[in-house]
Amino acid sequence: MRRPLVAGNWKMHGTCASIKQLLNELAEQDLPTSVDVAVFPGLIHLQAAIAQASQGSIVVGSQDCAVQLEEGAMTGETSALQLEDIGCSMVLVGHSERRQLQEETDSVICRKFIAAQAAGLTPVLCVGETLAEREAGLAVATVQKQVDAVLVELGADVLHNAVIAYEPVWAIGTGLTATPEQAQEIHAQIREHVAQYSAPIAQQVRILYGGSVKAANAAELFAQADIDGGLVGGASLNAKEFSAICRAAGN
Repeated sequence: MRRPLVAGNWKMHGTCASIKQLLNELAEQDLPTSVDVAVFPGLIHLQAAIAQASQGSIVVGSQDCAVQLEEGAMTGETSALQLEDIGCSMVLVGHSERRQLQEETDSVICRKFIAAQAAGLTPVLCVGETLAEREAGLAVATVQKQVDAVLVELGADVLHNAVIAYEPVWAIGTGLTATPEQAQEIHAQIREHVAQYSAPIAQQVRILYGGSVKAANAAELFAQADIDGGLVGGASLNAKEFSAICRAAGN
């Protein structure tokens, strides 16, 4: 039985005061013990968030890491070892916003995945198709190619300590959400594809859904057989809304 995970990606939101308040409010919520809960603040707030969250059950991850594991002459970058040093547990790799805005390629994403695991962090590999790719009938092929960017290079064993997050690009920050049936179809395809490398690993790897997840639609999404939780954007900035999503995963 796969243990659900709900992760909040705070993106480029928050001030020192608002992040502290949000974590305080989350600490007051009734979060289910049967669900892993993680938050991903912006880099500038990571250390304070880790210190504040250390008293509870919420783990803190980074939204990105450098392709290079070790320290070095890479101005503006942060290595996975530095993230591990301050207490990070997880790191997002391949989020669609970085694929688009920073033009990150599958090769770069694979290198970041490698660096994250080498530092002892759990990478969350984000995959998903654009609206144009979906309308062209390329959703499954696009997602499989993004998964293969890691699995062909590294093999399926790397998924022992990794999470996959399916986020249809057309549903991120748009208010649009894949129907539970649409989401389940891609999640099942991802699991079947991983099974071509290793059936046991395919059954144990957690696959999250992301794309305008809210308390109102979380229960129906999480009821699907191959959806193991959510990577939540805007709704994770509201403690009551986010905790309701976590409880939906626990049910």
